[in-house]
Amino acid sequence: MLTSTDEWLLYGERFKSRLLLGTSRYPSPDILAKAVQLAQPSMLTASLRRETAHAQDSPVFWKLLQNMKIPVLPNTAGCHSVDEVYTTAQMAREVFETDWIKLELIGDDYTLQPDTLNLPLAADKLIKLGFKVLPYCTEDLVLCQRLVDVGCQAVMPWAAPIGTGKGPLNAYAMRTLRERLNVPLIVDAGLGLPSHACTVMEWGYDAVLLNTAVALANDPVHMAEAFANAVKAGRSAFLSGAMQAHESAQPSTPTLGTPFWHHA
Repeated sequence: MLTSTDEWLLYGERFKSRLLLGTSRYPSPDILAKAVQLAQPSMLTASLRRETAHAQDSPVFWKLLQNMKIPVLPNTAGCHSVDEVYTTAQMAREVFETDWIKLELIGDDYTLQPDTLNLPLAADKLIKLGFKVLPYCTEDLVLCQRLVDVGCQAVMPWAAPIGTGKGPLNAYAMRTLRERLNVPLIVDAGLGLPSHACTVMEWGYDAVLLNTAVALANDPVHMAEAFANAVKAGRSAFLSGAMQAHESAQPSTPTLGTPFWHHA
């Protein structure tokens, strides 16, 4: 049963909320702030490259993040090589004053699929520099296991290509991943509806990270709240233990003790 003490651990730190939110593409800073206030996420992701590209607005954005008093998770969005990741992560550590980093290493510009060959190398390099690495990856079991082997204490598989909102496309792979790995798993990318978030939480995933599904909704503020509620519902369902599915109908009312004339 879900309780107020249903906390989870990431790199030794405790978090109460199992929702993480991105901070880009919102209609306005005010709407972002209101969405965060309602959803109360455990972390907010922010891109160093976004800050650099909009330097004139950076102080305002940074001040907004500080005022919300929620831990910031910088990312290495836009990096296409291990060297780019290495440089961006170190700059993000200085700018955001944190060792947390969401590792993004893109291998394909069309699907934004992670570079699965070099991702473990990049993760290993950052971990040796003292970073708390949360790698954005696919749902491939071998890749995720390799990321754990190099020291990642959590992994962030996608449900579908980033920004598509299609929900979990490979349920078998994602459920297998949950069964085989004993580290926190955060679904990152591809969720479009609160029901998608609820589903992966029902499978036993530890948290979800959202951006586009909230930021591009007609009403981002209430969509953020809807996702927060869906995450809680899915987690509660997982802890409660769902019934097993059956191939044929099962009576909800037993026939034992039914008057004999009902069988006439």
